Amino acid sequence: MFQSFQDTASPEQGPPRLAALRTEMVREGLAGFLIPRADAHQGEYVAPHDERLSWATGFTGSAGFCAALANIAGVFVDGRYRTQVKRQVDLAHFTPVNWPEVQLGDWLNDQLSDGGTVGYDAWLHTPEEIEKLVKTCSANGIRFAAVNNLIDHVWPDQPAPPQGHISPYPTELAGEPHGQKRARLAQGLKKEGHGAAIITLPDSIAWLLNIRGSDIPRNPVPHCFAILRDDGHVALFVDPAKVDDALRAHLGPEVNLRPTQAFLPALHSITGIARLDPKTAPMAVRHALDEANIAFEHGEDPCLIPKATKTRAEISATSEAHLRDGAAMVEFLTWFDVQPPGSLTEIDMAKRLESFRRDTNALLDISFDTIAGTGANGAVMHYRVTETSNSTLEDGQLIVVDSGGQYIDGTTDITRTLPIGQPGDEERRAFTRVLKGMIAISRARFPKGLAGRDLDALARYPLWLAGQDFNHGTGHGVGVYLCVHEGPQRISRVSHVPLKPGMILSNEPGYYREGAFGIRIENLIVVQEAELFDGADDREMYDFLTLTYVPIDRRLILPAMMDAGEIDWLNRYHITCRDKIGPRVSDAARLWLDAATKPL
Repeated sequence: MFQSFQDTASPEQGPPRLAALRTEMVREGLAGFLIPRADAHQGEYVAPHDERLSWATGFTGSAGFCAALANIAGVFVDGRYRTQVKRQVDLAHFTPVNWPEVQLGDWLNDQLSDGGTVGYDAWLHTPEEIEKLVKTCSANGIRFAAVNNLIDHVWPDQPAPPQGHISPYPTELAGEPHGQKRARLAQGLKKEGHGAAIITLPDSIAWLLNIRGSDIPRNPVPHCFAILRDDGHVALFVDPAKVDDALRAHLGPEVNLRPTQAFLPALHSITGIARLDPKTAPMAVRHALDEANIAFEHGEDPCLIPKATKTRAEISATSEAHLRDGAAMVEFLTWFDVQPPGSLTEIDMAKRLESFRRDTNALLDISFDTIAGTGANGAVMHYRVTETSNSTLEDGQLIVVDSGGQYIDGTTDITRTLPIGQPGDEERRAFTRVLKGMIAISRARFPKGLAGRDLDALARYPLWLAGQDFNHGTGHGVGVYLCVHEGPQRISRVSHVPLKPGMILSNEPGYYREGAFGIRIENLIVVQEAELFDGADDREMYDFLTLTYVPIDRRLILPAMMDAGEIDWLNRYHITCRDKIGPRVSDAARLWLDAATKPL
């Protein structure tokens, strides 16, 4: 099994660890210390070595941070984790804070009315983060100081940094040799007057050089740093233990391999103006440039948009991966439907789903730990089942199954909400509203230049009419055998990035009633140029191509709540599911598929 069900949250360990941290704060003369869930590469998912937030607090979510002061320790979480955090931290010692509604700088101003110095690890925070804090807090006498990481001082059995092997990624799947990518981006640097770009995001480097790594569970990226020069040459800073002759041959003479510890000294030798992304680079890089008097300008990581706009080869490859994964899902749903209520647990569901993906003989990893939450657990948006929390699927409940696979040709992410026995009318009404929002995004047609914020309301409107909503974005970007959460593209009310053809996104509205049930429906979609209509304006229009083909459970749908266009979309979607997936599954699954895709 790729997935473990061990309960890694240790709320009882939080108080003594917090006390040890506060002892270090006193020794360093600090009024506070910041503990982000981050590593030197600012990735969402981190290696065990960098799980400082969960070690210190017990909170295991994939986003959040703690601000530990002398008399209070705030754990900042967004809407996805507000139920989870209350289960995982000792509430007598840690205080959950609703973020981003409450900003860290404002909170520090309230808590440190007499001022003081707050310490932070410069490798774990970006210039944008620190500059915002300084601007917000300086008038109140609060200072911020880069210090050695205090958690590392008090974590006696901290795991070692990862040393995962790095391998070439096939050019035929990437759609472009890394030499062409480097040359193309180098031309962009020249146009901007930049002599080099400092790249610190692992998935950016993996995309740029057509390589994949194994330093992070579920995410095939390598921990490394890179400097791309305006002539297309790259200096790659990586632990030599991760490199073999095959990788050296793949990279060629224009990629200079150097050890990780040479990264900061190499910044001193940059000629021309360096480009630094203030949203993704660690503050330690900014400090090194300042100390060496190297001229730099803030600018976006040059890989972000090219990586997000997939090539035709990438879209073709990931389409095949999604069909393969869809067949595994249909086999799983066929198995699930003959299991009586009360006979399965959440762990049974996660294990069996992974086994069907393994049966493809193509699964390299799961793309994230499977979310299989029944009843009240389904209302925990990023619920991770453990041996402690494992619940039985009881008659009348719903179960949210959010999962995905990592294949050499693509990364998948799909959510289906399933009834256990006979679903209730309230659950069916909420499910149908969520489905209407998901269909609205699927059918969206929009002008060039619009961003995710312009589409987000389409998914929420049916819920808003009932006074309901969900506390997460409608969709995130997805890579191709890279990270399942990929920026900068999103469907979210805070996303300003214009959507472009080739961008892959999730489409996953939901509804969650704490203590009762959860609902989420998710497909992956890709932006494409829309077909021209007779009589349409002379303007460029985009729409979405669906990548995910797995039936949506008809037993949870109230057709009377849907209009004719929505029903037509669903019926056509189900016909396509049958046509694309039917030839790939067993006879039993084909019979199930025929029944599951009957028209409403």
